Amino acid sequence: MKFELALVCVVSAYAQTTANFEVGVHAAMAPSLAQQRASVRAQAVVAAKMAAASAVGSSFFTEAPPIGLGLLAECDPLTPDQLNGIITGAAQKEKVSFDLIKAVVEEESAARPCAVSFQGAEGLMQLMPATAEQFNVQDPFDPEQNINAGAKMLRLLLTKYDDDLGLALSAYNAGSGRVDQEGGIPPIAETLNYVADILRKSRPTEGKPTEPAPTVAASEHKDQ
Repeated sequence: MKFELALVCVVSAYAQTTANFEVGVHAAMAPSLAQQRASVRAQAVVAAKMAAASAVGSSFFTEAPPIGLGLLAECDPLTPDQLNGIITGAAQKEKVSFDLIKAVVEEESAARPCAVSFQGAEGLMQLMPATAEQFNVQDPFDPEQNINAGAKMLRLLLTKYDDDLGLALSAYNAGSGRVDQEGGIPPIAETLNYVADILRKSRPTEGKPTEPAPTVAASEHKDQ
């Protein structure tokens, strides 16, 4: 009996020591991993800027062009099967439309998980570093982590703007601060096109009810 008790104590102590060791290793590696991620992010941003500059200065590409100016994505898009399963899970969890999430993914990255913008946005739903940190994203290029965080952001914005899809999408693109400042969709060409494209993609083509156009803020602020 004493032998068995001693054996149990030894095993328990070993397990605790192993667990403490693993925690210590992860803690010691965390700064290094964060530094590596920051380095990769910086390199990707520089590459995206160079690709955008090249796109402006040349009339053809010898390699696959960036997706739009300032967005670099040297990887294949996810297949519908790969993408749809992740989107379905995120849509159900965050109570956000499947079609909306998919339209944002297509608009932001053309379903390429490695996409990086010259502004530093990353992954399928183009998360900025602050957004990734807000939702505890460890790897913004991981499709599931990225889409889950993007869906959470959409849910937050839809709640903030009382399910006004135009305002929520404007905030996703231009920032909620700009939307609040303008009192509506900012009169920015990129944002206006962004909202229009996603509204078109995220609504069914048949039996679609006619809805009023989203309110666009005036280009000049009124004195308060």
